[in-house]
Amino acid sequence: MVLRDVPVIDTHVHLWDKENFRVSWIDGDPTLDQQYLPADFERHRREVSPEGFVFVEAGIDAPYSFLEAEWVAGLAQQENRLKGIVAAAPLEYGSHARGYLDRVAALGPLVKGIRRLLQGEADPFFCLQPAFIEGVKMLPPYGFSFDICIYHHQLPGVIELVRRCPEVSFILDHIAKPNIKAGELDPWRQNLAELAGFANVACKVSGLVTEADFQNWTEAGLAPYVTHVLAAFGEDRVMFGSDWPVALQATTYTRWVETLDHLTRRLSQAARRKLWAENARRVYRLTD
Repeated sequence: MVLRDVPVIDTHVHLWDKENFRVSWIDGDPTLDQQYLPADFERHRREVSPEGFVFVEAGIDAPYSFLEAEWVAGLAQQENRLKGIVAAAPLEYGSHARGYLDRVAALGPLVKGIRRLLQGEADPFFCLQPAFIEGVKMLPPYGFSFDICIYHHQLPGVIELVRRCPEVSFILDHIAKPNIKAGELDPWRQNLAELAGFANVACKVSGLVTEADFQNWTEAGLAPYVTHVLAAFGEDRVMFGSDWPVALQATTYTRWVETLDHLTRRLSQAARRKLWAENARRVYRLTD
């Protein structure tokens, strides 16, 4: 088994049932346009065998968003490794999203956070609309964190969002999707360091391979990005994520785990335990 010396919790897993929910963004993709259910994840993760995982909303078509969260909450009754849910919610409606959040919260304590995808918004400062900020500020009373999913050029807007929402726990997905394929580090590097300066932000080391060349990425090409994230956020605010099955476009589950393990072998054993599991438990408030 890979990673025998530390426990593993995967903080970023998607599942989708495209027979019952419309997932239009995967249409025609030879890798993704199929069912991805818990049994499929079990096959792919077998060599790693994480002790738990967090489901993150999969960007399915908006009319199905609540049904997705409800479906995954039901799956958890049979899938005991499913430790948390990050559900979609229309936070851009501000106070009018409260009823939606009430319904999501009623699904039970397995719901740990909310993600409203920002990466597809043409306006890089979409998140600074007053209603969106109001929606984000409503999350703490529910005990919900907010997952940030953006491309690197949207970091300045997100930095300001975080500045205006000091009571919210933020989790940055996929290290803000830098342009790894082109080897670009700046201004991502400076912006990420500024975001990391806020103590209420954690970061998932996930999604790197799909921002690189799918077929030709190398460990050396990923190394500067991983090194910078670890330096910026420190050992207490970084978490492993697979971004399965999206990452299958560029890697197997096992290869990504082995790559990240090799890139972080210089860390102390205590820091490695935090990266692979302990920070996930704390940041997402997971229970066994």
